[in-house]
Amino acid sequence: MTVSPPAAARVDLRSQPVEDVLERVERALHMRLDRQALVRKRRSLGGRTERDTWVRIERRGFERIGPQGWNGTEAAAVLQGVAMPEWYQGVAWREPGEPVMWRADELELLASPSVAKGALVLEDPGLPDTWWAALNASLDALAEQQTPRIATPDTVTITQEQVTQTLGEVFPGLADTRIEQWGPAHADLTWANVMGPEFSIIDWEDWGMAPRGLDAATLWGNALAVPALADRVRQERRADLESRDGKLMSLYFLSQIVGPHAYEEDPLLAPARKEAERLVAELQF
Repeated sequence: MTVSPPAAARVDLRSQPVEDVLERVERALHMRLDRQALVRKRRSLGGRTERDTWVRIERRGFERIGPQGWNGTEAAAVLQGVAMPEWYQGVAWREPGEPVMWRADELELLASPSVAKGALVLEDPGLPDTWWAALNASLDALAEQQTPRIATPDTVTITQEQVTQTLGEVFPGLADTRIEQWGPAHADLTWANVMGPEFSIIDWEDWGMAPRGLDAATLWGNALAVPALADRVRQERRADLESRDGKLMSLYFLSQIVGPHAYEEDPLLAPARKEAERLVAELQF
């Protein structure tokens, strides 16, 4: 019998006291964090150090850590031809008495900021052609890598069974949801995780093998509120997005927007519904 790991209590690091965590990371990595410029997200923290590096700290429950462990950022350091910050060192520990792990990684401090503060964009960021060329070079190089890791988008391991279940629940008319091609993916390629105008990809905790087109579909889907930007993503990553697997991954992303928990005020909802209708029709043809 398989015993599931205990679930960690939900904590929002945007409001949770974190000084003890910051001090522990500083002692372990022998540096000081700039408290005034600390970036606080729901389950991660980020900050600049006094030696001009960047430290990212994340809290993750045992139930969100698979057999491959939790060292995606460290493991990504071996990738070749992918624009990303250089990894320097890291530390991990268990939260006493809780089914929770913490991890901190010290990385190269990048000159360019994230393209967006959140996953999606509401205005065209006006990225130069050099940015798009670097995006293509990095995603093409990533697809050529070898890894035993399995991607964990939103910290959930992606499997054929999960894809089939998700698509079946939201798009029951799809008869065949079988994935044919798998390859290495970042698995969280949102506009908050790409830098610009100088291109780079950050936050590699969840990378690993995934269905073809997952990254392109994620970037495209999060641009749907800006049609010209979504069209540019589709143009640049046409080979991925127009493949059968890429269309399934596009629907997989859209299922989060148009599914049973659809939010009527979501700026992505109207274009997502339109694109979902198109994709379902194409896959049934």
